[in-house]
Amino acid sequence: QVQLAESGGGLVQAGGSLRLSCAASGRTFSSYVMGWFRQAAGKEREFVARIVQSGGNTYYSDSVKGRFTISRDNAKKMVYLQMNSLKPEDTAVYYCGAALALAYLTVEEKYYGYWGQGTQVTVSS
Repeated sequence: QVQLAESGGGLVQAGGSLRLSCAASGRTFSSYVMGWFRQAAGKEREFVARIVQSGGNTYYSDSVKGRFTISRDNAKKMVYLQMNSLKPEDTAVYYCGAALALAYLTVEEKYYGYWGQGTQVTVSS
């Protein structure tokens, strides 16, 4: 079992940067594909990025590709999302999730068995 807790959200101006962190508990953290999703007000939760167990492969949604970077530190049981060149449309609650599934499936939230409580990111224009 894995427990997840996000941090690092806040208010930032367009063009700015934020780094989100996700702290995990549990002995099997390195077994999970880790992902970041976001949910804007009135919209469904959407995939942002994911990273495989070893950290050797990452995948991003088209909307964040080239601006966001996902990384993980298995020794510290941490996952990060570096967000640069932020836009107002990036405003959302950001969630990290843990999945025991093939990596190509983990763009869909249904494959994630564990979620954090979320952290709010607000980008002002």
